Amino acid sequence: MIRLLSINWNVDPVLFSLGSIHIRYYSICWILCFVASYIIFKKIFEKENLKRELLDKLTLNYIIPLTFIGARVGHCLFYEGAYYLQYPWEIILPVHDGKFIGYAGLASHGAALGILLGLWLFCRKYKKHYIWSLDRIAVAIPIAGAIVRFGNLMNSEVYGHATNLPWGFVFIKAGETAPAHPTQIYEMLAYILLFVILYYLFFKKDMGIKKPGVVFGIFLIGLFTARFLIEFVKEDQVEFESQMSLNMGQWLSLPFIIAGIVILVYSLKKHVSVSVKNVNNQHI
Repeated sequence: MIRLLSINWNVDPVLFSLGSIHIRYYSICWILCFVASYIIFKKIFEKENLKRELLDKLTLNYIIPLTFIGARVGHCLFYEGAYYLQYPWEIILPVHDGKFIGYAGLASHGAALGILLGLWLFCRKYKKHYIWSLDRIAVAIPIAGAIVRFGNLMNSEVYGHATNLPWGFVFIKAGETAPAHPTQIYEMLAYILLFVILYYLFFKKDMGIKKPGVVFGIFLIGLFTARFLIEFVKEDQVEFESQMSLNMGQWLSLPFIIAGIVILVYSLKKHVSVSVKNVNNQHI
């Protein structure tokens, strides 16, 4: 009966091939997440009459490279630290244990840290309020995260424990024979809902100007609380997590949730608006 109610998921993760080069859905999703983020940021910059050149510099010089670096280094250190400390060159090279695998292994928490660093460097160079950049990136990240989780679904990876629920997925490509929680879809839906809320607060309620920090605080609380809760039904990514009271994803989420609560409470109490006029007058 369980098998009749479950969904057999047997999608080829390769979208198409060009000779020996395989283009995977996951790779396309990473490109799409940056495209979607750029479109949202473009709308934000147009709303605030900011120069397009500044947006291009923020995206190309800071966000894209620091996101990939953070995601890659984060995975290597958080989940396979002992191995990569022994073979540090494999953090950069697309190999693992001497075999070519491409750049498999990207951690969302590492990507978050990379983005935070990139924004700090950007604000330092262009004399911007750090919270100004955080509120605006918070609007774009949830939809990007949803796209990446779709890539995980197409890869048949980072799914959940076995389940009797009728929407359980049998991830055949991963060698599974029993239905499991499609945690990729859970996260996708949570991130899309968070995006709708933040979009409304920023564009309809103008919270990015009236209450700086509120959008970013809600973003941290919403995204990482969803991640924390969904981890309870998600399979461990590495063996050592089975010995932990909370898995690595949950432990890494807690500091972000706490930071979000602190930022939100402080921002609601503070009566200061961040002006964006000074950006237009900056030398780019």
